[in-house]
Amino acid sequence: MSKNSVREIGLKLLNQVGESGGFSHILINQAISNHDVSEKDKGLLTELVYGTLQRKLTLEYYLKPFVKKKTEPWVKWLLYMSIYQMVYLERVPDHAVINEAVTIAKKRGHRGTSGFVNGVLRNVQRQGLPNLESIKDPVEKISIQTSHPYWLVKRWVDMYGIQTTKDMCESNLEAKKISVRIQPLKNTLAEVEEILKEEGIETARSELSKQGLNIKSGNPLTSQLFPGNLTIQDETSMLVAEMLDAKPGMTVLDACSAPGGKTTHIAEKMNNEGVIYAYDLHHKKVKLVKEKAETLGLTNIHTSAQDSRHLQDIHAAETFDRILLDAPCSGLGVLRSKPDIKYHKTENDIYDLAEIQGQLLDSVLPLLKPNGTLVYSTCTVDRHENEEQIKKLLDHHPDFEIDQNFFEQLPLSCRQLDGISDYGIQIFPQDFNADGFFITRIKRI
Repeated sequence: MSKNSVREIGLKLLNQVGESGGFSHILINQAISNHDVSEKDKGLLTELVYGTLQRKLTLEYYLKPFVKKKTEPWVKWLLYMSIYQMVYLERVPDHAVINEAVTIAKKRGHRGTSGFVNGVLRNVQRQGLPNLESIKDPVEKISIQTSHPYWLVKRWVDMYGIQTTKDMCESNLEAKKISVRIQPLKNTLAEVEEILKEEGIETARSELSKQGLNIKSGNPLTSQLFPGNLTIQDETSMLVAEMLDAKPGMTVLDACSAPGGKTTHIAEKMNNEGVIYAYDLHHKKVKLVKEKAETLGLTNIHTSAQDSRHLQDIHAAETFDRILLDAPCSGLGVLRSKPDIKYHKTENDIYDLAEIQGQLLDSVLPLLKPNGTLVYSTCTVDRHENEEQIKKLLDHHPDFEIDQNFFEQLPLSCRQLDGISDYGIQIFPQDFNADGFFITRIKRI
């Protein structure tokens, strides 16, 4: 496949995600499969799409002085993709980027389009790009430099301060590390480390989970252990099941279980004993949980498609020793791997999701046994969905309280973070070069 072909596919995906709201990670995987993209070209395609999306607002700012008229969406994305390569990909010479962009413009448009693209990119090459340091408003500066919407940066600055927000936004632009979770009923951590080492995969033990390994080099997807003995999972996500502290023989509820990473982790912690009721809203998502359990050889997970706001119709009060509510959320903690989220979410989405989170909490709390514990978690960074949600819960449910043992049982590296509050722990993406997560544990008195 020629580089032009890779760039044409990349342009198609960017236009699709940018204009129609598709999910980049899903569309990239589909394109790789449909076009039989080689191993060598997968990296370039992923870099072009993710990189251009990650830097969209910065690229828009760079191009503004050079584009005075409204252009077709695909032409705009072609210019974004080209500027991205000229600024951020040192291995690709500017003249090659311009020539390839002009060739694509000729194929997709007409002579006038290719001339316009050529003129814009030549002017950028000659005149240089606007200086981001000249932006006076500190919120706008972070917004443009790190390509996060102004409203989101302002919201974070109001919640967490300018420095934490700047660090978070910069962290969201970095490549995400890969972490894996071992299946401890099949292999010990030491055995997995040795096997991976023999396969040329270098690892370091996670600070957040006794089952976790961070990949320093190599590809765990090529390991003989994957997928039956090894699960790809972010290490902050692993902390959720660790803090649930489910024991063998318990009855556990996972109210929003798809795609199954946390569910199967809980089952492993329970030595595949007891029972986990794993629910999610859609049959297709529940199928993912079931398949994941089968792949790992876990048999104590019962799956069903249910709206967890109505679980009191299925289960009697005080049924469960442990409940996990990994609630649907705005996903603002996973922008590193899903950059399109930051352009599609709005403040109204946050408030709408918080309403659902509250309904879910109200529904599952009566199902918890006395002295049982519930872990509430989200993969977002927003106090309205996190701390404020828990404060509201405690105000309305006097028979529940924050489990103070939760803070004592956190790993030492978490206990030293700035994100600890009376209501739980907010892990920022920059804390572990991983996903942003909020986790807390609530006890029934």
